[in-house]
Amino acid sequence: MANLRKKLPSANVLFVFEAATRCGNFTRVAQELYVSQPAVSRMLSRM
Repeated sequence: MANLRKKLPSANVLFVFEAATRCGNFTRVAQELYVSQPAVSRMLSRM
């Protein structure tokens, strides 16, 4: 079970992914989530 948890994305990554699909723009996602645009890119690269 622990091995499966390592393979699943965190809730934060899922929130960023959902916002990215809805907004279609990393800059808008960053503004909406109050984070930097590079942070959005890093989170999505983890998927």
